[in-house]
Amino acid sequence: MEADCAPAQGYLPTRLHPGLIVRHLVLASALLSACSVVSQPPSPAPISHVAQQSNTTALLIAVSAVSDSVAWVSGTGGTVLRTLDGGATWHAGKVPGADSLQFRDVHALDANHAWVLSIGPGADSRIYYTADGGTNWTLQYTNQDPDAFYDCLGFWDASRAIVVGDAVKGHTGILTTDDGGLHWNETPSATTPTAPPGEGSFAASGTCLVTGAGGRAWIVAADSIRSRVLFSSDYGRAWGFEILPLTSRAGTGAQSVAFNDAKHGMALGGGTTAKAGDENVAVTNDGGFTWALRGRLPFTSGAWGGVYVPGAKKPTVVAVGPGGAAWSRDDGATWVAIDTLNYWSVGFASPGAGWAVGTRGKITKLGGF
Repeated sequence: MEADCAPAQGYLPTRLHPGLIVRHLVLASALLSACSVVSQPPSPAPISHVAQQSNTTALLIAVSAVSDSVAWVSGTGGTVLRTLDGGATWHAGKVPGADSLQFRDVHALDANHAWVLSIGPGADSRIYYTADGGTNWTLQYTNQDPDAFYDCLGFWDASRAIVVGDAVKGHTGILTTDDGGLHWNETPSATTPTAPPGEGSFAASGTCLVTGAGGRAWIVAADSIRSRVLFSSDYGRAWGFEILPLTSRAGTGAQSVAFNDAKHGMALGGGTTAKAGDENVAVTNDGGFTWALRGRLPFTSGAWGGVYVPGAKKPTVVAVGPGGAAWSRDDGATWVAIDTLNYWSVGFASPGAGWAVGTRGKITKLGGF
């Protein structure tokens, strides 16, 4: 409740006994002091970051946060992790026959149903599915094109999903399913976006693709010259694109894309050749048709992954990279550093339950947003 600190009219009459004047001055001073205390905004609650025991030393690359209790993480060496108690305990397992694969993305529906995407040329790009919490896995898709290389996956619901890959023969590689992955369909090049030579999406965090309500999807990709955002509003049947104002060179460019709703989103850049002074943050308020640069991240590596925090009172983005983690509540204009650890990805279920993951089995639980 705000106090009315304006002085009352005629509060200190001009003719008063000297003793009364002193009493009035003391009272006025006390009231002004009280007003100054009441009118100060409350200090924000501190952001919590707590290291958790992952029970693996694998590089962890992607997060799917289902709820405050349930989350899945994937990584190198065919590794998949799951927690059912908010990260107090993590069970680390491996997909049979996938020890040499890197699972660069994971999507979970609940504690039992999840998909993982491995990356690499040819048959190394695969999709596995579990319906029993990771006890058993089914190989749903194996890439047969030696030139194709898939990077990220996204789901609209339990049945409909999309996978994006690097450009092949001048077109972006795209897979879709409408039956929960029983059949993954390679989108004909005639209906996929044209792409310049060498363009691809960074398979560094599972966040180079994001899906939205009503069949919306956004993809970020880059070559050695420019970064682009590709967008669809019909479940990937038709696509448009725009150039992003992010710094792009060999080894760096647009890495991650996140949307808070159908209009407001953020693209984040970085990469192995990121430098201080690179422009790595751009925002849109019209669904991706126009983009504007925003403030710089507090780490020079740029961001390899970033997400909006669902349910936050004010739109909040958390970005991570090999140089640390940071958050912004003003549309990326300013950033507050969380730490300087080496992260690859991040995911949130709620303002109180998020996980950042990275090298040597690192998992940090984040909250307080």
